[in-house]
Amino acid sequence: MRANTFRRCLAGIAACLLVTSCSSSPGGRAGAARLTIFAASSLTAAFTRIGSDFEALHPGAMVTFNFGASGDLAAAIRSEGTADVFASASDTYMTDVSDEVGVSDLADFARNELVVITPSGNPANITGLDDLTAPDVQVVLAADGVPVGDYARQSLESAGIEQDVLANVVSYEEDDASLVAKIIAGEAEAAIVYVSDVTNAVAPDVVTVAIPDAVNVVASYPIAVMSSSTHVGLARSFVSYVTGSGGQATLADFGFLPPPAA
Repeated sequence: MRANTFRRCLAGIAACLLVTSCSSSPGGRAGAARLTIFAASSLTAAFTRIGSDFEALHPGAMVTFNFGASGDLAAAIRSEGTADVFASASDTYMTDVSDEVGVSDLADFARNELVVITPSGNPANITGLDDLTAPDVQVVLAADGVPVGDYARQSLESAGIEQDVLANVVSYEEDDASLVAKIIAGEAEAAIVYVSDVTNAVAPDVVTVAIPDAVNVVASYPIAVMSSSTHVGLARSFVSYVTGSGGQATLADFGFLPPPAA
């Protein structure tokens, strides 16, 4: 377990170094106001489009993203303070950042549900959550502390099958993107991911199996401006865009549910 934690920490550090710009200019733009967004990996596709749309509405702004596991991102923010905005897949990590760094403009902006995915062809014939307990079914889950993994274990516990499914887990992954990759590659027979992870690009290569509402977990995503931001006004504009009609329409396109009603 200590080795797994160490590897996850290294992966989180590496992810923090690989900051991807959504600007079409590879060298950046002279004089551009660079806005740095730390966001949960499940937001990658939706936020990449949102970033491009935001740039188009704000000439002179350049949005860059650091996508990764919410816990790793929160740790990086607490230690480095380089983010202008944090979008988390878990209230827990937003609270950690709020307590240590300070935030403003905090709002829930999306929700997500869980789904089982299998490789195309569904080799283990998974038709429901209970089938994950069958002997020799190769299951992959996200590691402890990764929101999608924690939510998956909550769902399995609610269904009364957590220990039986955990006995079939062949690997614990650092984020939901890694789970999807394992399934597409045929390296496991089932995984529990977010509904939003089954993008148009992914859908042809996987089979989805619904998790009953009674035992599913609905994840709430908070977003906030960091008190350490050097572009507070622009950061607030980004949060407003995400929570407004434009950002909400994009999130819906990528399978996210709207935030809870106020």
